[in-house]
Amino acid sequence: MSDIIAAAATPAAKSALAVVRVSGAGCIEMCDRLFFPAGKKSASSCEHSKSVYGTLRREDGSAIDTCLAVFCRAPKSYTGEDTAEFSCHGSPAAVSSLLSSLFRLGARQAQPGEFTKRAFLNGKLDLTAAEAIVDLVDAETEAAVKNAAAQLTGAMSARLKEIYILLIQLPSHFSALVDFPEDDVEPQEISDILAVIDRAKAGLRALSASAERGRIIRDGIRAAIIGRPNAGKSSLLNALLGWDRAIVSPLAGTTRDTIEEKLILGGVLLRLSDTAGLRETSDETELEGVSRAISAARDAELVLCVFDGSAVPGPEDEAAAEAALAAPYQIAIVNKSDLPAACHTPPHAERMKKLVRVCALTGDGLSELDAAVAELFTDPLPAAGLTAAITNARQAAAVNAALAALERASDALLSGVTPDAVLLDIEEALICTGQVTGDTLRGDVVENIFSRFCVGK
Repeated sequence: MSDIIAAAATPAAKSALAVVRVSGAGCIEMCDRLFFPAGKKSASSCEHSKSVYGTLRREDGSAIDTCLAVFCRAPKSYTGEDTAEFSCHGSPAAVSSLLSSLFRLGARQAQPGEFTKRAFLNGKLDLTAAEAIVDLVDAETEAAVKNAAAQLTGAMSARLKEIYILLIQLPSHFSALVDFPEDDVEPQEISDILAVIDRAKAGLRALSASAERGRIIRDGIRAAIIGRPNAGKSSLLNALLGWDRAIVSPLAGTTRDTIEEKLILGGVLLRLSDTAGLRETSDETELEGVSRAISAARDAELVLCVFDGSAVPGPEDEAAAEAALAAPYQIAIVNKSDLPAACHTPPHAERMKKLVRVCALTGDGLSELDAAVAELFTDPLPAAGLTAAITNARQAAAVNAALAALERASDALLSGVTPDAVLLDIEEALICTGQVTGDTLRGDVVENIFSRFCVGK
């Protein structure tokens, strides 16, 4: 990591501001040749981490832009190296000219995630915090922002450190017993070892259980709107989105294909599909739409089953309700509450998780629908004593592997195996716990993780 890297940290599009980052030993001295601070002799004479106004110039002295610059010296920087950051006007041409000047002076183009990778390798943050940066950039809900921020500020690594410190005492004590017999180290009781293992398992189980919540926070929920023709499915989608995404018509069978949109409901990101009305038909195109509707309901985690509140339920409503019940979660939505009621109890409503009455045209009842979704996906983290959830498969796999190793250790001890025989399982648990934070992770896995970052981060 002796070379100097540079990259734009903002998209290559016209904007008010653009940010260019530079990192590596000697990068501040390199900037002496292109940045001329107002009232200062040089970039290298600027105070650590203080913003300074100045002019960017090419090698021939011609001006590129005026900007604010911040220079940070190792190790007190994001990467742990000397760094420079320029906040310029958001001209793609000006940014390109600045980067070209940096490259001519000896810097190279940073690879995806390389700034954060250097921060990780220099001990400025662990892997859970590094991955949280990606989650924060990609966050689409307030819950996703909060979870990523908690991981970024050490909530996950602190919990894992507690488990690691708890477990490390077991092999440490055994090593002291073997290596220093003259110190009269007392052997640990089986009950004491089991108590330590049980505490560690409880912590790992809470983390493992958070993985599903983390997946929902990060990726959202697959959801589908189903119901008979003209129940108001498309009107409901438009009302939830706040704009006319789907065509609405009194003619039955208007929606023939599945429409997919993302929206936030109850604080949860829904990847929502509006589907064709479920009914018997001989029209081949409509029949394909019905088939796709059934498939969308089958694949969904949440089904919003819409009923026409002004019409007596019929066989088509029965079919829609049965399709909805195949999903883990369902909400029966009785629409058209502004009209005289004819659908008092939708089919199988007692088997569905929630029942709400709305008017998609006026917006009445949408707040109750929002509350119903929020209640179905209530955050379980506080009950488990956690402030952050696991958000990716890599973290979950390492936690589950550590938990499995401890289960083997405790089962062996309970069956009469001597403590020294289970040390390998305990050490495996320690390695797996360290993999979550990156302390015991292979270099190729680290490379793969950071390759998924955006350039400039």
